[in-house]
Amino acid sequence: MTHGSDRSVAEERTRHILGRHRALIGMIHVPALPGTPRSASNLDEIITRVSEDAEILIKSGFDALIIENMHDLPYLKRDVGPEIIASMTVVATTLRQLTDRPLGIQILAGANRAALATALAADCQFIRAEGFAFSSVADEGLLETADAGPLLRYRKNIGAEGIAIFADACKKHSAHAITADITFDEHVETLEFMGADGAIVTGTATGKPVRTDDLKIASDSCSLPILVGSGVDHESVASLLNDADAVIVGSATKQHGDWRRPVDPEAAGRIVQAARTTHP
Repeated sequence: MTHGSDRSVAEERTRHILGRHRALIGMIHVPALPGTPRSASNLDEIITRVSEDAEILIKSGFDALIIENMHDLPYLKRDVGPEIIASMTVVATTLRQLTDRPLGIQILAGANRAALATALAADCQFIRAEGFAFSSVADEGLLETADAGPLLRYRKNIGAEGIAIFADACKKHSAHAITADITFDEHVETLEFMGADGAIVTGTATGKPVRTDDLKIASDSCSLPILVGSGVDHESVASLLNDADAVIVGSATKQHGDWRRPVDPEAAGRIVQAARTTHP
């Protein structure tokens, strides 16, 4: 199963999908969507908030954007309902009209086929997928079926092969006792073996830093682009990009570092400046 590491291949793939190597991906947490327990805004208000966040991230110099329905908690497992898919499609289409930068989507929890369909409709370049390989236990319950087989067949069937799938390895907010006998490098190798287009390394929860050892192991284990998926801030971004091909930045761009709040122009600017000073 081991493919080994060819970082030149990973760099080329990163440039193809995200427009540059050592890319900065700005995370936009879409306000709670209609029908979810914490919903307090109509779709027009949601679009306004998302557009404001996107404009700040673009102006600050982020290379790509990703939207995620994190405020929809507690989450449903895999099947989120047509109202969520429709709302995320409207939001993504609005952002596509706002920018031509690479755009990605994650629909929680584990609604990877819904994310692919939304990405295809809105001309997005990538999705973030959890539960791609191996089972795990998350907040919403047991993700018992690895999604790689059904998801890649679905991508083929709808003609969405041009949309990259970045898959989490040992995803945050999850317990991995089921696969405790599998090493982290084996997790990453399996993502490549199963057909992912990139591997995402995270800490244990949103805003929590990755373990440096995990990042280096991932980079040495495969030829996929390696992305950091949590805990990136202006103090760590430059060093993380020494080993990662891209980083997804969410909490650290927000007011007071709180993922629930709007994007702060000064915080976003600090991250870009710190990254580009070392990795222009």
